[in-house]
Amino acid sequence: MARLPLAGLRIIELGTMLAAPFATHILGQLGAEVIKVESPNGDPTRSLVRGGPSGTFIAYSHGKKSVCIDLGKPEGRAALLRLIANADALVHNLAPKAARKLGVTREDCAAVNPALLYCHIRGYAAGPQAEDLASNPVAEASTGVMEANRINGRPSRLGPSYHDQFAGAYAVIGMLASMLQSRYEERGGQVEVGLYETGLHVASRDLVGVQLKSQLLGRPEREPHGEFSMPGYGAYLTADERWIYLLMLNDGHWRKFCEAMQLPQANDESLATLRQRKKAREAVEAIVTAAVGAHRFDDVVARLKEARVGCSEVLPLERVLEASQAHQPGKLRAVRYRGLDFEVPEFPRVGADSDTMQTLPPPELGEHTLEVLQSAGLNPGECDELLSSGAVRTHQSDEFAWAPVSR
Repeated sequence: MARLPLAGLRIIELGTMLAAPFATHILGQLGAEVIKVESPNGDPTRSLVRGGPSGTFIAYSHGKKSVCIDLGKPEGRAALLRLIANADALVHNLAPKAARKLGVTREDCAAVNPALLYCHIRGYAAGPQAEDLASNPVAEASTGVMEANRINGRPSRLGPSYHDQFAGAYAVIGMLASMLQSRYEERGGQVEVGLYETGLHVASRDLVGVQLKSQLLGRPEREPHGEFSMPGYGAYLTADERWIYLLMLNDGHWRKFCEAMQLPQANDESLATLRQRKKAREAVEAIVTAAVGAHRFDDVVARLKEARVGCSEVLPLERVLEASQAHQPGKLRAVRYRGLDFEVPEFPRVGADSDTMQTLPPPELGEHTLEVLQSAGLNPGECDELLSSGAVRTHQSDEFAWAPVSR
């Protein structure tokens, strides 16, 4: 069996909601031991669905260990520093002011562990807004994404918190790069990722595109979205009222589509190039809509697959994991939690079907407090004192239970 690349590393997660927990989820999927440090109130994602854990918590906290520490108490902060002193890395998404207040700045942590890899995911990186707070929607609003996504004319967030997850992934990239660099330099280092800066980078194609048009045309003009700029690239309804999304990126795709659907336009030289089809956008859209709408979904898919035209049904969430592709070895992990069974997508990696990662359910709040503290060098007496003072807590039964569903 393949050995996981980060096996043997201990990562302390001091984060809530999504960005930092998503980063440590990836690190855990690569083999690191992840210690999730939580306040007595727990990560907010523990109570988002009917008073109990949400899909976010289950999906991105399985396999982690939970330590409950009250960082409002000096003894609690001291206990956290003991954990940090015995860790390889710390990942957190605290606001800068909160990090200073709790004594977990890079300088604070380096004082107890100079070799620690310190990763901070924050609203804004260095600059005049470094102290400002930001969330996923704020990053969307400030980097041009939200303005183009409107519901009834009102700028609206995309829905999924992609900027949080991008920031978490960027943090992992930075940490892995730092680990590689430590082969040649001293261990330790700092990784800093801002949601705002993440949003800028993700939007760079569009930001550069509007600059290009401004200089070529003498006025700002944004690049249109892909399905609007390329006729035939989008979702279309079949005769049995199922939506299919067509990949129509180039002239070859158009020709294959026309041949697969037995359309006379396959030999129409006036529509042979994308430039020509853009000029005849409405006519092309009508051709594709009529061609797809004349056949049942299975017939359309069979024709397009045979012709090697990219396509997919537009699936609702409840049907996504029905696909045989999703059930190939190494793509889903069976996680049992509180008597319920979940199929949780794996972080995509070679060897996911044969590595040594154990399947562990998401931890209950404080489930591993004593185990982790003792592994960091605290003796039973010190642990008892921390428990007595309320600086740390162990798991309390029936916490964060889902409210019963009324029938």
